[in-house]
Amino acid sequence: GDFSNFNISVGLTEEFMNAVEEGREYDLVNPHDKTKAGSLDAREVYELIVDMAWATGDPGIIFLDRINSDNPTPHLGEIESTNPCGEQPLLPYEACNLGSVNLSRFVRYGDHGPDVDWDHLADVVHRGVRFLDDVIDVNNYPLERIGELARGNRKIGLGGMGWADMLIMMNISYDSDEAIALGEKVMGFIQAEGRQASTRLADERGVFPNFEGSIYDTPEGMRVRNATVTTIAPTGTLSIIANCSSGIEPLFAVSYVRTVMDNDRLIEVNPLFEDLAVKQGFYSRDLMALIAEHGTLHDIEAVPADVQRVFVTAHDIQPIWHVRMQASFQHHTDNAVSKTVNFSSDATVEDV
Repeated sequence: GDFSNFNISVGLTEEFMNAVEEGREYDLVNPHDKTKAGSLDAREVYELIVDMAWATGDPGIIFLDRINSDNPTPHLGEIESTNPCGEQPLLPYEACNLGSVNLSRFVRYGDHGPDVDWDHLADVVHRGVRFLDDVIDVNNYPLERIGELARGNRKIGLGGMGWADMLIMMNISYDSDEAIALGEKVMGFIQAEGRQASTRLADERGVFPNFEGSIYDTPEGMRVRNATVTTIAPTGTLSIIANCSSGIEPLFAVSYVRTVMDNDRLIEVNPLFEDLAVKQGFYSRDLMALIAEHGTLHDIEAVPADVQRVFVTAHDIQPIWHVRMQASFQHHTDNAVSKTVNFSSDATVEDV
């Protein structure tokens, strides 16, 4: 409770989780010389982690063995941690270099309804990969060791934001099999095009310097410029600048009250919802205020049922759908996926 603006995570191993299941103690290992420094009851520690996550939202957990099974440069050492929001597993002294495509810009409307503009998306992904690769060389690094690893592995993380907006524009509910399938397709496409772009850069500029000994250094392996290409970041600030939904999250609210410095209360309304409400004739300032107060469209009779279904918000969605959506993107992401799983205020410790 003392660090209210930090994202705090605990690194867990397979050995620890086995000890939890078996109800036994596990060793505390000194990270400097790998000697045993004590032991604790694994189940007690695990239950404390869960209790604190239930009470405060922190800590998160990170499965270190699972992450290292996908370490692209295991010959350089083990991944020990991530960046603060968890989407970029990194070796000691590595830096993250991320960019996000605003997916809401890639919906086109044809004779058969809305679809993804795949050609436009491919073009932007190729430009994005080149741009991020350039950043590695023009960037200033606070320590020379950081610069050496950044230039040596050339890790980048191109991802997406505006996902909830894309689904709304395509008339697809976030918590649906159709949305999960589209997530697989969109991120699979970004991954494939991103890898292709990195391969082209390798032909033009050379593979990343630490390529030899990496997972790509096989007879069947790809010649790539970048040890990793894709990441799904939270895009908190980016999405505000771009005026789109954040990362692959659903809308947090359709309408909400923003209090500004002189204590004026401003009703903020999602522009896609406001546009639809005006077109369908059910828009009013009073209704927007009611929605802001209610926090969701659920059970508001003035809003048509089909509109309620598409403009579903984070707390309307069962936790399993958050997990399924994360998994659909993770299948096609080199690094990790930043994702919030929202629970209701009456969720129990057992739910967590």
